[in-house]
Amino acid sequence: MNNKSDKRKQSLYFPEDMLQEITAEAARQDRSLSWIVQKSWKISRKEIMQYPSVNGPGEDDGEPSE
Repeated sequence: MNNKSDKRKQSLYFPEDMLQEITAEAARQDRSLSWIVQKSWKISRKEIMQYPSVNGPGEDDGEPSE
């Protein structure tokens, strides 16, 4: 199966303020919300994969500490 043609639907839930930011950026770039989220993942995935897993020491809620 070609990954570029795999267009499965998936529901994602974002906090209202984050969704507004993504929507504004999509409009600014004349791109879809999906395109913005996909590019964001591709840009940030290496950094995100460095976060400890939810079962890691000191992680209660799965959110990385700042």
